[in-house]
Amino acid sequence: MRVFAALIPPEHVVEDLDEFLSPRRDDPAARALGWSRPDSWHLTLAFMGDAPPDAVDRFIERLADGALDVEVPGLQVRGGGAFPVVERARVLYAAVPDASGSLERLSGRVRAAAAVSGCAPDGRAFVPHLTLARSRRPFEATKWVRVLDTYVGPQWRPDAVAVVESHLGSGGARHVVLDQVPLRLGDED
Repeated sequence: MRVFAALIPPEHVVEDLDEFLSPRRDDPAARALGWSRPDSWHLTLAFMGDAPPDAVDRFIERLADGALDVEVPGLQVRGGGAFPVVERARVLYAAVPDASGSLERLSGRVRAAAAVSGCAPDGRAFVPHLTLARSRRPFEATKWVRVLDTYVGPQWRPDAVAVVESHLGSGGARHVVLDQVPLRLGDED
């Protein structure tokens, strides 16, 4: 199973970002990018790639048994960036700043639970973001990052970590939520 654990932003957050991006995606240069569908936007905490189904079950159980005991304050999509670098980007993303470090702690706990359960997480550095577009060929993303730097979305409070199976296909990835494990809510900001 190709699996990841993520925070899924609520509908009003997705709609606001989609509305901001909509006129910009009509730009001729934007058409060359493979824009992800708004209903697939998520903040990946851990990506496991191929994992055996029984290990995924153990992973979900471990998350439910207290691995998610991290307070996560309100979040906000704000600004953007590109991977691996802006000058030769392959991925354009909207940023989710983590000033408190709570998302990084949560990601660490989720990755540890995955590893102990037999779902080996990838070793990439954690950067909280929503992937907006991908390109097979590197592109200069400075213009897009500057546009995203003007964006400040509505605040939202995540209430669960979703464990998601990803199916790759010619029309892009299709995501199926296998389970959602509640988070401990932090104090109001």
